[in-house]
Amino acid sequence: MGMAASQARFLGLTARKTNTEYEGQQVNQQRTMLANKSANYYNDLLGMSVPIPPSVDDYTKTVYSFTDGALENTINSLIAQADGTYLVNYTRTWTNDHAVVAAPSSIVTRSAGEPDHPYRVGSKVLRKMGGTFENLDLYFRENDPYLKTLTEDQIRDVLREEEEYKQMLNNKYGIDVDNCYVIYKLDTSANDWIPTFYDKAALDAAIYSETGSSQTFIQAYTVGREIERDEMGGIIARLEKDSGGRYMNITFQDVNNNDITYPLVTSTTTDQAAYEAAHNQYEYDKAQYDKSVQDINSRIEIIQAEDRSLELRLKQLDTERNAIQTEMEAVSKVIEKNTQDTFKTFSG
Repeated sequence: MGMAASQARFLGLTARKTNTEYEGQQVNQQRTMLANKSANYYNDLLGMSVPIPPSVDDYTKTVYSFTDGALENTINSLIAQADGTYLVNYTRTWTNDHAVVAAPSSIVTRSAGEPDHPYRVGSKVLRKMGGTFENLDLYFRENDPYLKTLTEDQIRDVLREEEEYKQMLNNKYGIDVDNCYVIYKLDTSANDWIPTFYDKAALDAAIYSETGSSQTFIQAYTVGREIERDEMGGIIARLEKDSGGRYMNITFQDVNNNDITYPLVTSTTTDQAAYEAAHNQYEYDKAQYDKSVQDINSRIEIIQAEDRSLELRLKQLDTERNAIQTEMEAVSKVIEKNTQDTFKTFSG
C-alpha cells in the first residue's frame, strides 16, 4: 500500500472510529435517560399508599341499655360532669299495639247515583270517620255490619276513638282529618272488628272503569303493632362501674328527688352497613392500586426491553470500534514503515 493510499485509509478509519464513538455516546445517553425514567417509576411505586382492609372492630361499639317497665332504653351518649354525674342521652323504644299502619291496598268501587255513600270495598260502604252519634247516618246504624252489633254507648265510644285515629292519620300520613273514611272487617281468628282507613282525596283522584271499579289499587291503613321510639336528652344520672371498668348501674332521680336505679345490660353492636361500605371502598381502592402497579410494571418492562436493545447495540459498536482500532494500528504500522523506507531512500 502506498503512502497516499495508507494516509487516506487511516483518515477514513479515524472518521469511522469517531462516528462509532459518537454513536456509542448517544446510546449511553439514551440508556441514562431510560434509567432515570425507570427510577422515577420505582419512586412512584414507593410513594403509593397500599390500601388497608377495614377492621370490623372499627365499626363495633359497646352499647348500654336498661329496661323501665315496657320501655327499652338504649344509651346514645354519656358526658361526664365536674361533679361526677353524667349527662345522658338515650332512646326509648316501645311497642304500640294501637298504631295506625299501612295496610294492603285494595280495589274500591264508586257507586254512581249515591252522592252520600259513593265508595265501597266489596259490599261494605265507606263511612266518614268520627263525628257524633246524633249526626251518624241512620243507614250505617242499621246496615253497617259492625255498628249494628253495638249499643248506643258503644257506638259513641267508637266514634270518639275514630277522632283519635283521624289525628294519628294526619300526624303520620298527612291525611286531612275531614277526609278520613273507614270500614270495619271481622277478624275471625281474634273475633274482633278491625278498622281499615282510606284517604278520600286518594279515592277522588283514582280513575274508575265503566263498571265503577278503580283501575289501580288504592292505599289503605289500619290499626296494628308498631315499634315506636323517642329521644331523651340532657338527663342527669349517676353511673356505677364494675371492676373491669364497664358501667353496671345507672341512677336517675324522679320528680320527688328519689333515686331510681336500673341495672345496665352491656352488648356490642356493629354498624354493618358502614363496614360493608368501607370494605367496598377498600376493594375499589385495591383494584385501583393493583392496576396502577401493573401499569408501572408494564412501563418498566418496556424500558428494560429498550435498554437491553441499546445495550446490545452498544456491544456491537464496541466490537466495531475495536476492529477499527486494530485496523488503524495496522495501517499506522504500514505508514510508519513507508515513512522509514522513504527517509532511507533520500538518506542513501
